[in-house]
Amino acid sequence: MVMGDMELNTELLVIGSGPGGYAAAFRAADLGLDVTLVDPRPRPGGVCLFEGCIPSKTGLHLAELLLDTRHAASQGLHFTEPRIDLAEVRAWKQQVIDSMADGLVQLARKRGVQLIQGIARFEDSTTVRLEHSEIRRVRFRHAVIATGSRPLAYPGRGFRPGSRIMSSSEALMLNDIPARLLVIGGGYVGLELGTLYAAFGSKVQVVEMGDRLLAGVDLDLVAPLRRRLDGLFESISLRTRVTTMQEGENGVEVQVQDENGGLENRFFDRVLVAIGRQANTADLGLNKTAVRLDSRSFIQINDQQQTADRSISAVGDVAGGIMLAHKATREGRVAAEVIAGEKSSFDVRAIPAVVYTDPQIAWCGLTEELAEKDGVPVAVQKFPWKYSGRAQTMGASDGFTKVLVNPEDGRIVGVGVVGRNAEGLIAEGVLAIEMGALAEDMALSLHPHPTLSETEAEAAEIFIGSPTHILPKKIGKS
Repeated sequence: MVMGDMELNTELLVIGSGPGGYAAAFRAADLGLDVTLVDPRPRPGGVCLFEGCIPSKTGLHLAELLLDTRHAASQGLHFTEPRIDLAEVRAWKQQVIDSMADGLVQLARKRGVQLIQGIARFEDSTTVRLEHSEIRRVRFRHAVIATGSRPLAYPGRGFRPGSRIMSSSEALMLNDIPARLLVIGGGYVGLELGTLYAAFGSKVQVVEMGDRLLAGVDLDLVAPLRRRLDGLFESISLRTRVTTMQEGENGVEVQVQDENGGLENRFFDRVLVAIGRQANTADLGLNKTAVRLDSRSFIQINDQQQTADRSISAVGDVAGGIMLAHKATREGRVAAEVIAGEKSSFDVRAIPAVVYTDPQIAWCGLTEELAEKDGVPVAVQKFPWKYSGRAQTMGASDGFTKVLVNPEDGRIVGVGVVGRNAEGLIAEGVLAIEMGALAEDMALSLHPHPTLSETEAEAAEIFIGSPTHILPKKIGKS
């Protein structure tokens, strides 16, 4: 049989096997649907597993270890200079990826999900043609588009293999540690990868067109990170843009323009472009369907993940909104449940976000900036970690925890954390918001001592007027 000669019929076709895609496929199979999952890669996982979340956090874990060895000197623990073997680092990263990808393959097989490697393009609202696959065509009753997104290139320059101008995907390959690295973009991707390379020995410069780092994150949460990065990075230039880049045999010559119009030429071994992501919708053949795109080429959906085409749903990055793997996973499950006839919708109150820098930043629910913009009254209480015994023992006293509370009924509407293990601490905030918990509920729930989790209870205690480790406000006195 020749390549592409077979045809297949399936109840549900999922296009894209990242966290949104495989979550949709697995949930649909559990609900009794016949499911086929198509992706250009031979194993599920998508960008998150192979080029994003997992390899970046593998590298950032090692970066954290390296930075900790330096911080430990002030605590009386001295290490010799670490020896970094990039080949072994890459092997460890690949071992992690392979373990998780193989696990997903086994889960798919045990659920009866058929995995097909290939590139899908719609012929109409019930059929796709596959390229680079032994299956020529798939006919379906329902489809879920989960094709994700890709890094935006610097205007006028695409990404190409072997170039010194890298996307986040190339940067995570860790082919070398450049002596001088320019990061274009002060968002979470640029700062995370800048942290990784700086910890590994690169002199890192960051250029950001805006007037601040991490746009959309409350400034008070960003401040401790900014102080740390000022010591870790060679420079951070705000209100600055790159006007030209010229790649040569030995590096990249970059011209930057500051807010006053002044021009400066700088030379780097590599450049990382981290200015955002775009939806993978261009080559899907969506013009053959009733699916509609917005002005930025993201697929338009309702709260049940349904598109304007009644037989096609969309989840994850390709559908816009906050581009986070856990959001895509929930959307995938919702899409599968709706297709299976279940009552389901994406009604999440608190989507957590984490920046895996040193220190970490995490938040969920309402932010102070959004509350001010929308005119929503909130009471904000902060517990500085300099009063936390556990933070002191870890040398992490520059962080803090804050709780945003509805002043009328005392319900928690937002939580923010900056400091060590913020990634884990934010989960309590998510649960509190989803459960409609009061600040009193968080304050009166016993937290183990000494832990960083106590800081959430302490912040809530400030609101109800009974803090222990800081002085209470004098009620009724000026």
